[in-house]
Amino acid sequence: MARMSHWIGMSLIGFSLVGCVSQEKYNAMKLDRDQLAERLGQSDSQLQSLQAERDAYKAQLDRFASSGNNQVALVNNLTQQLANLQAQYDTLNRQYQDALGKVGGSVALPEPLTNALQQFASENPDLVDFDSARGIVKFKSDITFTSGSAEMTARATDAIGRFASILNSPVAANYELMVAGHTDNQKVVHDATRKAGHKDNWYLSAHRAIEVSAALQRSGINSSRLGVEGFADQHPVADNNSTTGRAQNRRVEILILPTTVRSGSGGFAVRHNFAPSRQGSARRQPRSELNKDAATDQRPVYNK
Repeated sequence: MARMSHWIGMSLIGFSLVGCVSQEKYNAMKLDRDQLAERLGQSDSQLQSLQAERDAYKAQLDRFASSGNNQVALVNNLTQQLANLQAQYDTLNRQYQDALGKVGGSVALPEPLTNALQQFASENPDLVDFDSARGIVKFKSDITFTSGSAEMTARATDAIGRFASILNSPVAANYELMVAGHTDNQKVVHDATRKAGHKDNWYLSAHRAIEVSAALQRSGINSSRLGVEGFADQHPVADNNSTTGRAQNRRVEILILPTTVRSGSGGFAVRHNFAPSRQGSARRQPRSELNKDAATDQRPVYNK
């Protein structure tokens, strides 16, 4: 660009020396020269901009290339974690379905035990359901626990004590028990629920099952008889699109298996897939700030 300007300048000087160029032509040539210089300047600016953009893209590509191995490793690690979680869920689901297949089969619970459990359920109709055909006692979460937590109410704790005395009676003392926690399909979004350790419905269902198992053990049930599992919202018994249906799905089931505890170690392992929540004394009064599950429509619902 400098050489071009120099050439134009020298040409103009030459023309002026020989006196062959009029002032009008001189002005026109000068304007052309200025426009040419401006276009050259713009082109130079655009070139520098493109070079800068090229350098920026090259730097991004270099960074991506250098981290490529780490990205692949991260994806592989996450894929493996997902596969492990799926395998754990499949194992839990098989155990649960196997337990459901065992209860209510050809081996019925003894009549005295069935009668005792039916009386227990009739004494606590808003707290407990008893499926006599399948040997399943269901504790309704809205009455058993304070809302959005695994903290048992005082009434539920007292009822667990009565229930444990039935399970420890001679007619039931040798049966294995599976404690299974279930929730509705509403996501855990309330900060107080999460801060209590219930990050999602899997945690909440497992924590509630663990708390019921712990209450049974405090009431004298031997841990060798107990298995604990949490299933979140994977096994609904009612429609989650209604308030009544969701309330039915929020439950902790105790399955009385027609199998007896083997000597030595327990009949089956207690599965703690989630760390139990630390809720303190189970006899404390319910705390309204952990309001996840509403028993009725009269109180506010904070949706976990």
